[in-house]
Amino acid sequence: MGTIALVILCYLIGSLSFAVIVSRACGLPDPRSYGSGNPGATNVMRSGKKAAAALTLFGDGAKGWVAVYLAQMLAPHWGVVDDLSLALAVLATFLGHLYPVFFGFKGGKGVATAAGILLALNVWMGLAVLATWLLVFAVSRISSLSALTAAASAPLYAAFFLHKPMLATVIVLSALLIWRHRSNIRNLLQGKEGSFKKAEESNR
Repeated sequence: MGTIALVILCYLIGSLSFAVIVSRACGLPDPRSYGSGNPGATNVMRSGKKAAAALTLFGDGAKGWVAVYLAQMLAPHWGVVDDLSLALAVLATFLGHLYPVFFGFKGGKGVATAAGILLALNVWMGLAVLATWLLVFAVSRISSLSALTAAASAPLYAAFFLHKPMLATVIVLSALLIWRHRSNIRNLLQGKEGSFKKAEESNR
């Protein structure tokens, strides 16, 4: 019962879509109704409200960290002592973001939430993944390419910082994140993916 309760709690926390919540609070259109249709910080930024995008990024990242931190803290008190149960709770957090019960199961791609989860699992691993994202973004100015590279690198970092059960969880999480970016992958291969560099040039 403890495992089920933990999984449900993490899924519900993950289901808090801050792109939608922040947009509603700021009187902005539903991010699922414009741009890429993805309820994430990058799409919220298309509204022209950088503060709303920043709040979305922080909220989605924070919920990933909070859910996993709570799972780690509550597990022993709820009789959950095996690694598999904690791994399921971690995945439930991420699946909550991808398929949120509160918002018609239409969630985001999971970049910020995955970052929060990884930081909660191991801060050094999380920082390494974030550094990878920042490095690729600084060179390419393409958010999706940065996310895909960081996702692909996460299992490599996890192999150094985590034991096998949680390493497998990071591999699944990374695979899900890459799969959610399949349309971006097609655009990248076709040279059609948008970049912040192009946006900056068009605004000059």
